[in-house]
Amino acid sequence: MPHNFDIQEMEKAGVQSGHRVSNLHPKMKPYIAGSKGSVSLISLEKTAELLGLALAFLEKTIAGGKEVVLVGTKVPIKSIVAETAKECGLPYVNERWLGGTFTNFDTILKRINRFKDLEKEKETGGLEKYTKKERIGFDKEIKALQIKFEGLKNLSKLPEAVFVFDMRKDGLAATEAKKRGIKVVAVVDTNINPDLADFPIPANDDAISSIKYILMKFAEVAKKAKQDFEAKIKE
Repeated sequence: MPHNFDIQEMEKAGVQSGHRVSNLHPKMKPYIAGSKGSVSLISLEKTAELLGLALAFLEKTIAGGKEVVLVGTKVPIKSIVAETAKECGLPYVNERWLGGTFTNFDTILKRINRFKDLEKEKETGGLEKYTKKERIGFDKEIKALQIKFEGLKNLSKLPEAVFVFDMRKDGLAATEAKKRGIKVVAVVDTNINPDLADFPIPANDDAISSIKYILMKFAEVAKKAKQDFEAKIKE
């Protein structure tokens, strides 16, 4: 799918606004158009170019039946990250990233399976054989596991890629991904080292409107790619 981005639409969303010039990461210089007052301005032409590359990779990955985990735990964006992931049928993390989610995946998978088993037992009445006190304990365990693993419960193996929306807040997800050979797609603001991502997207990571714009463009290609994959396996 060709990717066309309206520069004016991106500007309206505030994608170009970075951090203070004094906080500019040296490796972000190629993606800077200039400054306004004390704030660095990202080149929207560069954003469009790299967003296009990232979306092409993600589209190919999803169309091939591989998983992409969306990661956004910052309070202002956590709900839209979860909504977009659900809409696209993809796993996500929008609560605190648990250390070892990728690097100790076998242990994490056991906890995910425990969560799924307990949920199923509760839905089918399998917990009714226990005492009231025991059922209360199970309910507490389910709630705790739900907070941690609701977005990952359909993940049965390591994903092909992770999409991180705030590298300062959720950089550990990218670090773990790199250790396990998982590709990193990430929004990189002007204070972030773009080399931390395989597919960096220079953009404002603080404005909700900027993240919403990127998520909207991602959802367009992800849903189509998912449909293409599902149609292919039905053939």
